[in-house]
Amino acid sequence: MAIKLYGSLISTATQRVKAALAEKDIEYEFIIIDMAKNEHKKPEFLTRNPFGQVPAFEDGDLKLFESRAITQYIAHAYADKGNDLIFEDPKKMAKLSVWMEVESQKYEPIASKLVWELLLKPMFGMTTDEAIVEEYEKKMEGLLDVYESRLSESKYLGGDCFTLVDLHHLPTMKYLMGTRVKKLFDARPNVSAWAAEIQSRPGWIKAITT
Repeated sequence: MAIKLYGSLISTATQRVKAALAEKDIEYEFIIIDMAKNEHKKPEFLTRNPFGQVPAFEDGDLKLFESRAITQYIAHAYADKGNDLIFEDPKKMAKLSVWMEVESQKYEPIASKLVWELLLKPMFGMTTDEAIVEEYEKKMEGLLDVYESRLSESKYLGGDCFTLVDLHHLPTMKYLMGTRVKKLFDARPNVSAWAAEIQSRPGWIKAITT
């Protein structure tokens, strides 16, 4: 296959790309990188991602890293396949881009910190820092208040249809829904409906089960 994705099944960044490929109904070869064996730090992999992180992506002679850049490439290059993830209209696309920045600059740092403290630390036998959890829960509450307002205006964050910005939230959301942070989503009806909707998409289910 021309398209190859190098990554880890538990990596949120890898899951983000898998979800985009599933939404576009694109076949690809998935090469698992064993991070426990530091395969992502070996010279061969560093030629694909010089920062030694997953994922890495190849489409013929094109090589990319950074999951959000990869999903944008997929959405643009394969616009005629599967489900639309972007807008042709420049004004709609501009609004979508704003919320994509919100996801990467505001949501992701909070969500990933909570995933680390509440899920990963216990998994690795480390102690959760309750003060940090409370700090970041407050940050998440403030952010979700903004989301609640936005989602009172449109069904999805980027507009009236599912787009990349919604997709980008899914990997960390998946992990957060298994923690006490879920109650923060559930407490906001628009956010709760949005979260349930995007998590039930066939593309996302396919991405995390194959």
